[in-house]
Amino acid sequence: MNTHQQKTEAFGRLLTIMDELREQCPWDRKQTHETLRNLTIEETYELADAILSNDLNGVKEEIGDIMLHMVFYARIASEQGAWDVADALHAICDKLISRHPHIYGDVKVADEAEVKRNWEQLKLKEGKKSLLAGVPAGLPAMVKAYRMQEKTKQVGFEWENTEQVWAKVEEELGELQENVRNNAPIADIEEEFGDVLFSLVNYARFIGVDPETALERVNRKFKSRFEYIEQQAPKPLQDMTLAEMDALWNEAKTRKGV
Repeated sequence: MNTHQQKTEAFGRLLTIMDELREQCPWDRKQTHETLRNLTIEETYELADAILSNDLNGVKEEIGDIMLHMVFYARIASEQGAWDVADALHAICDKLISRHPHIYGDVKVADEAEVKRNWEQLKLKEGKKSLLAGVPAGLPAMVKAYRMQEKTKQVGFEWENTEQVWAKVEEELGELQENVRNNAPIADIEEEFGDVLFSLVNYARFIGVDPETALERVNRKFKSRFEYIEQQAPKPLQDMTLAEMDALWNEAKTRKGV
């Protein structure tokens, strides 16, 4: 593995290349924070895919891409006289020291849960107006639900046990079914469906499952099995019966990696 000095040199090399590209490459010169934004989102999803696939080489590549973007944002900000990469790095270092008084101070903590509670309280002392202020509005809805529930837990806004959470899931399912049976307005059905999803996210959290990861794994499994049907179909899918496609689906389920 590389030494601390080698890692520092590698980061310096990236900074030098970024400076050269910004000064000499027509494409790099044109970029702004706004034009990079969607590209950064894309790179983040590619990193998430590599992590789920347990592709460590892919993770390395995507981390490099994201680091390039971070350096790019800093370079643009420095051109505007706002701040530079050193300012950003010192800011996160100062924040980490401030929010880990059990490491850099004399605070004692019992476990991870207490660390999380202290973290949220420190954020409020730093001027955050709400416990939920740090949850980005643009997060995917399922991730956002999970993060909000995690944060409100830190102040005791939490069910006492898993059985209570499952009872809430069943209650919300009943309300959804009742609205559907009564042909309620679609807006009401949508709201009840949202309540079901929110309560299921909470249940997942209680049993130690990340709902976003769980759903993505199911998405991948469905995609793989349906592609197997497409590959093995003896005729166009539109000419096959559901029973014929279902037989191939069950065949796919028995195959490793499908």
